Amino acid sequence: MAALLLSPRLPATSTSIPTSARPAPRILRISDAAATRRRVRGRLLASSAAPPPAPAPAAQPFRALPASETTVLVTGATGYIGRYVVRELLRRGHRVLAVARPRSGIRGRNSPEDVVADLAPARVVFSDVTDPGALLADLAPHGPVHAAVCCLASRGGGVQDSWRVDYRATLHTLQAARGLGAAHFVLLSAICVQKPLLEFQRAKLKFEEELAAEAARDAAFSYSIVRPTAFFKSLGGQVDIVKNGQPYVMFGDGRLCACKPISEEDLAAFIADCIYDQDKANKVLPIGGPGKALTPLEQGEMLFRLLGREPKFIKVPIQIMDAVIWVLDGLAKVFPGLEDAAEFGKIGRYYASESMLLLDPETGEYSDEKTPSYGKDTLEQFFERVIREGMAGQELGEQTIF
Repeated sequence: MAALLLSPRLPATSTSIPTSARPAPRILRISDAAATRRRVRGRLLASSAAPPPAPAPAAQPFRALPASETTVLVTGATGYIGRYVVRELLRRGHRVLAVARPRSGIRGRNSPEDVVADLAPARVVFSDVTDPGALLADLAPHGPVHAAVCCLASRGGGVQDSWRVDYRATLHTLQAARGLGAAHFVLLSAICVQKPLLEFQRAKLKFEEELAAEAARDAAFSYSIVRPTAFFKSLGGQVDIVKNGQPYVMFGDGRLCACKPISEEDLAAFIADCIYDQDKANKVLPIGGPGKALTPLEQGEMLFRLLGREPKFIKVPIQIMDAVIWVLDGLAKVFPGLEDAAEFGKIGRYYASESMLLLDPETGEYSDEKTPSYGKDTLEQFFERVIREGMAGQELGEQTIF
């Protein structure tokens, strides 16, 4: 079954599950949410065999169709950005086929019923994006699709997890989408891959290369690679700390880096634009939010101003992080289990010192002016809301640094 759907142009994955060993598709809609309460050893009940798929359809010439006649596949649909992408596509009238895990959210706290309710009226398919055979089998009865959006990202940026999710699971999404006839693929990447010093950046770049190669082989297929700057939630971790009277923590003098953060709604709208906008096809699209780039010092000053308090900072020498990373790197050579701890230290160091802005190839410097802006939501508005309401819905989970 998987062989019928797998695009012959794409690299084969190392894992393949026989048809007889795969579970039947696990699809939920609001109308059958009650059925999810029936379990067999903790798994959703399903029929004993999936229907055989039809031969892979040709790529769909969908841009001439109204949104109501197009189906968009979304993986990473329960993630921080993926949820907003699903909602935006639905708002525009698209039919959405959303892939999710049976237990999703931070530390798997959301049940299947929660996921179905949150993504309604999208059709939800519960599957495992790290298992190419299962993903293909679960999606096969619900094609064709016209376009796909991949919002997958490794949870913490660990070495093995980066390649498992940011590369292989993303590749599985492309394979499944192509097998179901997708003519366009939108990848949610990250602006930091332009200076790849970390494993998750290398994994994302590897997939970007393969995505571009697929489009080069098939003129009927196109892609958009969206590389956003910082997300609002990644800058909101200290709001409650400062609100409770503690100082704002920053590295160096607070001017080592800068970013143009973008809200989840604005980013989702930009991603949805990529579905129909031919000008965004076969391009890498760096994107930030409105306004000028802000340093950590400026972000802290903004927060104190909104709270009506005198600024109070703790300035941490960046060399402390260098020392910690040096120690962890050394220990990881002796104790491989510390490999991810060393990588997490490098991730923290990277975000403390590298700007989330376009890296100008002519000057080798980060450029505020050359980083495109989109949307209307500002970081100041986000801080105001978090001060009033807290970080509910914006929890950092495994991505917490401070």
